[in-house]
Amino acid sequence: MKIPFTKAHGAHNDFLLTWKETTTQATPEIARAICDRHTGVGADGWILVERGRGQCDAAIHLYNSDGSEAEISGNGTRCAAALLVEHGCTGSDIRIRTGAGLKHLRLIERAGLHFTFEMNMGEPELRELHYSLRLDGESHDVTLVWVGNPQCAVPVQNFDFDWRKTGAEIESHPDFPKRTNVSFIRPVDEHTLDVRFYERGAGETMSSGTGSTGAVAAALARGMVRSPVRVLTPAGPLELREEGVLFLTGPAELVAVGEFMMGQ
Repeated sequence: MKIPFTKAHGAHNDFLLTWKETTTQATPEIARAICDRHTGVGADGWILVERGRGQCDAAIHLYNSDGSEAEISGNGTRCAAALLVEHGCTGSDIRIRTGAGLKHLRLIERAGLHFTFEMNMGEPELRELHYSLRLDGESHDVTLVWVGNPQCAVPVQNFDFDWRKTGAEIESHPDFPKRTNVSFIRPVDEHTLDVRFYERGAGETMSSGTGSTGAVAAALARGMVRSPVRVLTPAGPLELREEGVLFLTGPAELVAVGEFMMGQ
């Protein structure tokens, strides 16, 4: 079986995009195989794109690299928007239906296959401002936010500890039976937040759109920062501003096309 794909990344958070009409199957097994960085193409997630769905330009369905399904990825949605623009399926205002509802994006700039979008991330739902999370017998003060998917924001003084290990422990903590995304947040100044990401179903990622949204929502609620906020990720900055809802500005780039040959 051959599965055509376009590879894209949003601030180094990479995805494989497949038009839904070009593949007859979509399973967790295929997602794991195509996203494998050693025996597959390699990506943080696989996105099926269905164009022209009702009131929107497209609908997307996201699989994480471990085969689990996710409601939404901010970076992945920008990548899908880039694909739609490149193929002439939409103009500068894009509407994409995700597992977390309809999302609106605006194309700000394009240079070849590099795009910059502003995306309405919606109004975050602050579920627990100060949640006491027990890890290895110690309590940690974290903030729980819903941004279309679950986010756990962990304030830290620095990143000089094994935050990847801690992220993995929090992701699958018994308090989160459906698992959670994790962000470690450190304010730099009143408009800058340094963040590291450990995402549900993908592990460490270089950046995260929804993770940045959850991190900023948590930091705003805790009084750590004020809008607008620049989120410093290992892949470069993302810009967020609050106007009742959170708007995220960030890049998306199309980098390759090909076919994945899935063994029978």
